[in-house]
Amino acid sequence: MTSSTAGNPLTTMDHVGTIDAEALRQAVAESFDETIGQLSDLVAIPGIAWPSFDPAPLNRSADAVAALVRASGFDDVQILRCDKEDGTPGGPAVVARRPAAEGKATVLLYAHHDVQPTGDLALWETEPFTAVERDGRLFGRGAADDKAGILAHIAAYSAVTRVLGDELGLGVTFFFEGEEEAGSPTFRQFLETHRELLRADVIVVADSSNWKVGIPALTTSLRGLVDGTIEVKVLDHAVHSGMFGGPVLDAPTVLARLIATLHDDEGSVAIEGLVSRDDVVVDLTEEEYRADASVLDGVKLAGTGSIASRMWTKPALSIIGFDAPAVDVASNTLLPRARAKFSLRLAPGQDPAAAMDAVRKHVEDHAPFGAQVVFTPGESGSSFLTDTSSKAASVAMWALGEAWGVPAVEMGIGGSIPFIADLTELYPDVQILVTGVEDPDSRAHSANESLHLGDFRNAIVAEALLLARLNNDGAL
Repeated sequence: MTSSTAGNPLTTMDHVGTIDAEALRQAVAESFDETIGQLSDLVAIPGIAWPSFDPAPLNRSADAVAALVRASGFDDVQILRCDKEDGTPGGPAVVARRPAAEGKATVLLYAHHDVQPTGDLALWETEPFTAVERDGRLFGRGAADDKAGILAHIAAYSAVTRVLGDELGLGVTFFFEGEEEAGSPTFRQFLETHRELLRADVIVVADSSNWKVGIPALTTSLRGLVDGTIEVKVLDHAVHSGMFGGPVLDAPTVLARLIATLHDDEGSVAIEGLVSRDDVVVDLTEEEYRADASVLDGVKLAGTGSIASRMWTKPALSIIGFDAPAVDVASNTLLPRARAKFSLRLAPGQDPAAAMDAVRKHVEDHAPFGAQVVFTPGESGSSFLTDTSSKAASVAMWALGEAWGVPAVEMGIGGSIPFIADLTELYPDVQILVTGVEDPDSRAHSANESLHLGDFRNAIVAEALLLARLNNDGAL
């Protein structure tokens, strides 16, 4: 944690100069209604990068973001994309640059403008692509994830330019990706193609969450990810369940038994060779977790150790898809094969390739009744740990505490941002900060996604303070 000096118009950190925090806070407040209007306009554009969706709204989204960037004072604004492996174009990214003055650092501000599909519209209480403000929150698809990240970057930069004017020598690059929710299929190629254009000393990834409403956090760890499919085969073809049932189990039943071996009786992942730790700084109570995750009454929590470690620093395996006939069209048939898709979140420090091999070995070794198992590896991504001793991390913790008026905390996130591994590989000396505007009730990817407006304003102030401090500090 860090101490806050909120409330003092002029604040000092490490004796490197003063920051007029009150002027920055006022600049953010004066334009906040305009910022909310701009965010609402972006929410109205259903830009989805999945191949099955019309790309026209995604292109409109990029155009709208580029227009906002130009309005904030950037002259060098481009919409760039790379082709996927199949030759189809990747999502449109908006990139803008303000070169650093002599002796000043460069910070790259990342967010993404594409969004998740809506899912079942019947679950939404409002129209998903119409921003609705209610009870201090803004509802709509992308209101939190991650169009708010884009507006946080733009609004913070605009506040700093108004307050500092010609004193702003910090180099600033906006990088607003257009395919993150589709798995960033061209991200690595994009980085390699535009490596010098995107080079920076500090990268701020605004695509995470705060600890809870009213308490800011710097995300210091992210789990890695591997996924794939597990198929079992028991028959050459389907047969009548009455005439042949008994001596052989159908494929869905066999697959269910195989899936059951992936966890022990306490619900912990039972695959040998996976990294697991229990060393988190902060923790949730069971009541908090149940409320945040909407766990039904009577459902026992799985795993052992602290709840935060079960979410952040231990592996977690889920079955996210299952191929079987729908109940409404099921016939009395022994099914010859069944397939499931797994998603395994990896503890920080876990090698994804080793984890994939561990899953393969486990399912092949535990095939029930000698069933044939076909394991098909899918995507993989590395975990991330922040160097909390870095200058940028120290400044970020200070800025968060200053903006919220309470100490910031270091927290992990159970999810994954695989492209961060690409950033660290191509820019090994860069300092990466993972921040966010969400809170546990933002419901990103779900129906009724929303943004807490008070925390959103604080997030803009925090980033403005961060930029101002990095500008004062010069080269990092």
